[in-house]
Amino acid sequence: MGKPTGFLDYQRQGNPAQPPLERIKHYREFHPPLDREERRRQGGRCMACGVPFCQSGAVLNGMVSGCPLHNLVPEWNDLVYRGHPGHAAHRLLKTNNFPEFTGRVCPALCEAACTCGLHGEPVTVKENELSIIEEAWASGRMEPQPPRARTGRKVAVVGSGPSGLACAEQLNRRGHTVTVFEREDRPGGLLMYGIPNMKLEKWVVLRRLEKMAAEGIQFRTGVDVGKDLFPEELLAGYDAVVLCCGASQPRDLTVPGREAAGALFAVDFLKETTRSLLDHSLAEGTYPSAKGKQVVVVGGGDTGNDCVGTCIRQGCAGVVQLEMMPKLPDSRGENNPWPEWPRVCKTDYGQEEAIAFFGHDPRIYQTTVTGLIADSRGALEGVTTVELNRELKPVPGTERTLPCQLLLIAAGFLGPQAYVPEVFGLERTSRSCVKTSEGSYATSVPRVFAAGDMRRGQSLVVWAIQEGRAAAREVDQFLLDWGG
Repeated sequence: MGKPTGFLDYQRQGNPAQPPLERIKHYREFHPPLDREERRRQGGRCMACGVPFCQSGAVLNGMVSGCPLHNLVPEWNDLVYRGHPGHAAHRLLKTNNFPEFTGRVCPALCEAACTCGLHGEPVTVKENELSIIEEAWASGRMEPQPPRARTGRKVAVVGSGPSGLACAEQLNRRGHTVTVFEREDRPGGLLMYGIPNMKLEKWVVLRRLEKMAAEGIQFRTGVDVGKDLFPEELLAGYDAVVLCCGASQPRDLTVPGREAAGALFAVDFLKETTRSLLDHSLAEGTYPSAKGKQVVVVGGGDTGNDCVGTCIRQGCAGVVQLEMMPKLPDSRGENNPWPEWPRVCKTDYGQEEAIAFFGHDPRIYQTTVTGLIADSRGALEGVTTVELNRELKPVPGTERTLPCQLLLIAAGFLGPQAYVPEVFGLERTSRSCVKTSEGSYATSVPRVFAAGDMRRGQSLVVWAIQEGRAAAREVDQFLLDWGG
């Protein structure tokens, strides 16, 4: 513990944010880092407490408290304070394959469980993590390290999101020959096309992919397993197959008028915006634009917030975000004590930008869409809504009509798209996810494994990495034991 009184001597100082009205003019990340001396002080705030809940990953009252990867948080916070960035990176990378991703997009389960947060402000764990890995990249410590020997075993990983990439990296380190199949034109899964540039610029993803390729991992893009390549071909050419296809089946609205032109799934809207940004610099006509339109976003989660921020950058005339649930309290309730995950209202970057630009919070709580209204050409021009009570039942007399030329459905996901489990003949759970053996990543089909959102349902990047690592461990043991 570098400074026993650090949590008393230093105040929490997060990375500054570019003002909303400035950052909506671009699609770049907008949190410049602290200088090195201030970052050292932030590391010194870590108490090295006797029970570091920050790294526990324990389930408390149905919610995870602390990091599922069990990151060695007190250790590398101490090393940050002492000025040993190389050792800090070594400890960080022991448990987390991709800190440059989690340090940008994770909701920081670690900070919610930080002991400093019991009576004050938690340590800036997430930003300390990001500073460690970015310093490692900048100083040349992230050079490719291919395995010294190969086992002769071959593994196919289907899907290149965070679970697939983590699984591939772990298996490659063990000396197995790994090929990652991705149906999109670029690897990265949701890291590439699901998360907007404002949160995760794509050069960050490409930098990591280039390192993995230099270490011997093969990427095959534009290959849709289940349509272009079939299970018998994979199982004939590889000793094991790991399915990491995500939970990409969006939950739809079943309301009158759903067929109106201008109603899109949020994931498709965000994907095409990013693709246009990368390929066409957002040239007009290369993506579904919100410019000049009244936008309604259905869903109050992270994806809905990303839609709000993206639509403002595209020049929308107005944006409303509908949330079925009641507004959460602004501070912890007595029934939600530390170190449980805090069930409190969070105003994210997109909502901050809407408040700054339009003068009001875009969120409307306890409200849902009941129908879509199209004009004579079939183009969307409005939506009807109704308020809900706490039992999520419609409240009579609360119906209203909102102008809307673009409706973005960000209501969550229903598990993986059906064609991959079907073509492999896999069993499914009641939530439509791929079923695996108890405490295992093995599916009902020999030599086929599943990990990530495809197995556990829609979740966080940090959980996807944890799943990929655990699946790789099981596959590695299987390959060592298997005589085939």
